[in-house]
Amino acid sequence: MSQFFEIHPDNPQKRLIGQAVDIIKSGGVIVYPTDSCYALGCHIGDKAAMERIRNIRKVDKDHHFTLMCRDLSEISTYAKVENYTYRMMKALTPGPYTFILPATRDVPRRLQHPKRKTIGIRIPENRIALDLLEMLGEPIMSSTLILPDTELPLTDPYQIRVILEHKVDLVIDGGFCDISPSTVIDMTTGRPEVLREGKGALDWLELH
Repeated sequence: MSQFFEIHPDNPQKRLIGQAVDIIKSGGVIVYPTDSCYALGCHIGDKAAMERIRNIRKVDKDHHFTLMCRDLSEISTYAKVENYTYRMMKALTPGPYTFILPATRDVPRRLQHPKRKTIGIRIPENRIALDLLEMLGEPIMSSTLILPDTELPLTDPYQIRVILEHKVDLVIDGGFCDISPSTVIDMTTGRPEVLREGKGALDWLELH
């Protein structure tokens, strides 16, 4: 049965953040809040945990996993970023956007899109998520918490606990999240292409 932490969304308790990080490091799968909706997360190097997330989501090998990062300084390790793309990401982050970028050799192949060799990168504007990332010291491998045969993400942490208490190791209650996932932008061609319209606004596209 999963643990359930109630963490303050504006002033997260360091003790609980530390326990959550220990769970990630020990191979656990967690549910945590972002600035759009709740996400499933695990350690970037843990294949078994990734497969658990894949099984919860019922997604195939072509599913794009996302690396949740604490800031732009982490991105160059995992993705190839042109100057134009960097400037655009700097203007839009932290925020509810996922950027699809060419993956570097440091990204495990199982995390990359098998055909396109790309990876999703995201910097959330959520205090709990950022504190987790800061204490962990590396990205969290993540996937939006949308269950099979449903179109919208789960937003109620108590409902998430009931549904997933035997499938994940920790559910973090950071309050109700949005029902909209992040906006996904493909930057592999050098120009922004919207793959999924979500919470992130798109009016800036008119400037590009």
